[in-house]
Amino acid sequence: MVCKTNSPLPLDVEAGKTYGWCSCGLSETMPLCDRSHRDRSDKKSVKFVAEETKRMYLCGCCETKTPPFCDASHCKLS
Repeated sequence: MVCKTNSPLPLDVEAGKTYGWCSCGLSETMPLCDRSHRDRSDKKSVKFVAEETKRMYLCGCCETKTPPFCDASHCKLS
């Protein structure tokens, strides 16, 4: 796994808009997918629709069991 950080990453989202969370950690635009995984990983982006306009915190370590949301898995990494 190549994820950039072991902490949640903030993202301001707009209600009704679709986003793609990076699940491979190769994106230069973490936490959003920029398609860097192509030809380098079998991982795919995780798409979600924002239910409301707000700041969300998405997983930055790519180990979450509740993608794309942070579940504190980064706390278990050494």
